[in-house]
Amino acid sequence: MGEKTKKIKTVIRRQNTRRKATLRAMKWRRDKFNRRLREQVNDLMIVRHLPKFLKPKKRSQIQEQPKSEYVRGLLLGKSIGLGYVPVSFTFGLVAVQMGFDPWVAVFISLTNLASAGQFAGIRMIAGGAPAIELAMTTLVVNIRYFLMSLSLTQKIDSKLPTYKRCIMAFGVTDEIFALAAMEKEDVSFPFFGGLMTCPIVGWTLGTVLGAFAAELMPPLVQACMGIALYCMFIAIIVPPSRSNKKIFYSIVIASALSCLFKYVPGINQISQNGGGWSLIISAIAAAAICATFFKTEEVEEENERKEVAR
Repeated sequence: MGEKTKKIKTVIRRQNTRRKATLRAMKWRRDKFNRRLREQVNDLMIVRHLPKFLKPKKRSQIQEQPKSEYVRGLLLGKSIGLGYVPVSFTFGLVAVQMGFDPWVAVFISLTNLASAGQFAGIRMIAGGAPAIELAMTTLVVNIRYFLMSLSLTQKIDSKLPTYKRCIMAFGVTDEIFALAAMEKEDVSFPFFGGLMTCPIVGWTLGTVLGAFAAELMPPLVQACMGIALYCMFIAIIVPPSRSNKKIFYSIVIASALSCLFKYVPGINQISQNGGGWSLIISAIAAAAICATFFKTEEVEEENERKEVAR
């Protein structure tokens, strides 16, 4: 009995020792926490009495403020502006070669954002085409902008004033429309204004460089730069024509009609003065023929569904 009692007392003594050690550790941690808490409270009391410009900023204040709509559009459109420089450079060069004053070419680019329409326009003006032919040709070449503008009206505020709508319409191009159409939310006037700023600057700047560089470049280099526009158009139409038969046939038909108006005696009178009427007839005829005889895959699938349903 005596040995068992000693063992029990030893166990109890060890447990008490461990309990006391645990209590001392808990007290030490509590004192350390209270000491840190008092230090933080003292710091807060000091900061509270500091001037506003000496107080540390909160994390929410340190975070970057959201960009304005204009700046966001400006940053989004800078790549378009850089891409417009080489194309407008060619326009300025070709315009000066056709006899236009350099500042006239710059004024045309500053007041227009229609690459194909501008090239067709200066060609007809240099050829002495009448005003009605010039107007109809530019209308046909730029008629896609009507559809783009109508599409954008669904993404802008219905209460937007008319003068702001006119300013936005001036900046509608293929690339600007693509970026604006990809916006998930409505397109605001400041955002679209920023989106069209860099393209306008890039298009005008490229024209300035091309118009005034024409006098410094040798004639051989000028002749080479003159075909850059046609290379650009070929690069635009060839890739989609490989995958879309409708585009391929429309290109072939329009090219055949254009050659017909150019080389066949009697008919080639239409292509004089810049070839505005021949361009209009070729484009409309090719589009009408392809729309009539070459249906899209979606239309064919819809017709098949109707036949199956019957």
